[in-house]
Amino acid sequence: MKSRDNADDVLIGRIKYSNVWPVFHYFNPKDLPGSSSLVTEVPALLNQRMLKGSLDIAPVSSFAFGLGWERFLLLPGLSVSSDGPVNSILLFSRKPVEEIRNGVIALTNTSATSVNLLKIIMEKAYGGKPTYWDSEPNLDAMMETSDAALLIGDHAIEASWRDHDYIVTDLGEVWKRWTGYGMTFAVWAVQKSFAEQNAVFLSSVCSAFEESKRRSLNDLSPLVQQACSLIGGTTHYWRHYFNNLCYDFNDEQQNGLALYFTYAHELGLLENEVRMNIWSDNTLIRVKE
Repeated sequence: MKSRDNADDVLIGRIKYSNVWPVFHYFNPKDLPGSSSLVTEVPALLNQRMLKGSLDIAPVSSFAFGLGWERFLLLPGLSVSSDGPVNSILLFSRKPVEEIRNGVIALTNTSATSVNLLKIIMEKAYGGKPTYWDSEPNLDAMMETSDAALLIGDHAIEASWRDHDYIVTDLGEVWKRWTGYGMTFAVWAVQKSFAEQNAVFLSSVCSAFEESKRRSLNDLSPLVQQACSLIGGTTHYWRHYFNNLCYDFNDEQQNGLALYFTYAHELGLLENEVRMNIWSDNTLIRVKE
């Protein structure tokens, strides 16, 4: 695996979806000590790069953290979570979910957390065993040969606005109703080897992310306007969307994510049990083993 332990030309990933905008809107790599730059991609590609070691810091799908937890550390206080409906992790189907639990489901190829959350829900909550296939995030093409299609992020949002006869199931809402927990879809991770050698730089990164989150949530207007301009929709929709998401990573989010990892391990989706190790300046804090 390629090593990127030097803080020169640090590569910081950014998810190519609106759900991370509050954490990145006021985040500027030029304000950090040393040289760094942003790499913007869909979650699946950021996940791959973090797992291969070719990115230093990035938001990653929670499932990807589960795959690489032994060489990652979590940045404190940052996630993309929901305590119920998330509005951007959506299953489109012709029949109610319980009626297609053994059917054919098309899966978006842009993220891992939501795909495996769906598998957990279908198999553990509904007692089914669907047939899955991977697809580009195109609802019409996905539904040509499927009973249901999973879309995430801005693709899911835009599809939910269209006129169609599909039943739309929000996986965040199903998870909350079934488990009583919120769901964490993405976390911020850093390569452990990088963190061990660049504590001062990483502290600056954490502070910058927290400041962007604080300023964004204090006044959502710039983000709402940007979303309307780039994606469409109404100011009411986007204000509700950003307000509905949780960008913290406290005990409540950690407990829900720990249960997700437990179920993923039980189903064989994750080979090993996951420990969530959180970086904190010079102290390694271990939680929810």
